[in-house]
Amino acid sequence: MLIAGACVANRAHAAGGGAGSGSGSGVSGAHAAADAKGAGTARRSLRSARTASRPQAYRLRPEAGQLAAQARGSTSVTYTLDSGDSRGREIALTFDDGPDPLWTPKVLEVLRRWRVQATFCVIGREAAAHTHLLNAIADGGHEIANHSWSHPLLTRMRPAQVHEQLARTCDVVDEAVGSPPVLARAPFGEWNDRTLEISASLGMSPLGWSVDTSDWEEPGTRKITATVLRHTSPGAVLLSHDGGGNRSQTVAALRDYLPRLLDSGYIPVLPSGAAAFRNRTGEGWGG
Repeated sequence: MLIAGACVANRAHAAGGGAGSGSGSGVSGAHAAADAKGAGTARRSLRSARTASRPQAYRLRPEAGQLAAQARGSTSVTYTLDSGDSRGREIALTFDDGPDPLWTPKVLEVLRRWRVQATFCVIGREAAAHTHLLNAIADGGHEIANHSWSHPLLTRMRPAQVHEQLARTCDVVDEAVGSPPVLARAPFGEWNDRTLEISASLGMSPLGWSVDTSDWEEPGTRKITATVLRHTSPGAVLLSHDGGGNRSQTVAALRDYLPRLLDSGYIPVLPSGAAAFRNRTGEGWGG
């Protein structure tokens, strides 16, 4: 498991940025110092007010190569948990685009009923608005993964923008539940070498999927269930959504197919704890 230091941020930039300069002509040095002190007090008061009314601002993290080797994530995307052992029946349930105040609790309720763990790939801005749901996810023994701040196509963004999308979401999760995410899922599943490296520098390893339930298309509960039952095999990573739209079909399908998967002998696990995932993502999560 990655150490929590992978997402510990550096506040120096935020604290030091925005320092103004200059004093009006004809103002004495003493008056200039007093004005500067007063302006500084006003700025601190304004910052305190802003902090109280919105989530904490994005904080810079170390760039690639500045973290200890054991704190780095992998740059190898894992799509399945299959280790090649035909006897294994491990699968992973994953839910994207939340947390959502309506649908996430309903998904959690189904998982709790069947005593099953899942991975929630959260959108940072939604997580910041619903931190109590992050706590509910973590308290249920589930895993929280990073799904970017606002769900853009990362491969079309500048490195600094990608870094902010991922690091800002790391901050929200870390501050809410006390530990940063060790998994990241790119919006649309789109990675390239640059975005993978940035993710790894923040201590996260990339998680893909092998079974798309297509619940985002809202094809109907029966079709979602049929897709899951038809395509799930040992090591499968299932993609569903608990946010981003009306997820009533997702919840209804989950109620239907989950007990059937369990009856078939499948064992839902957390990807970061699966032996096959650790092997594939490099030595000690530092590959």
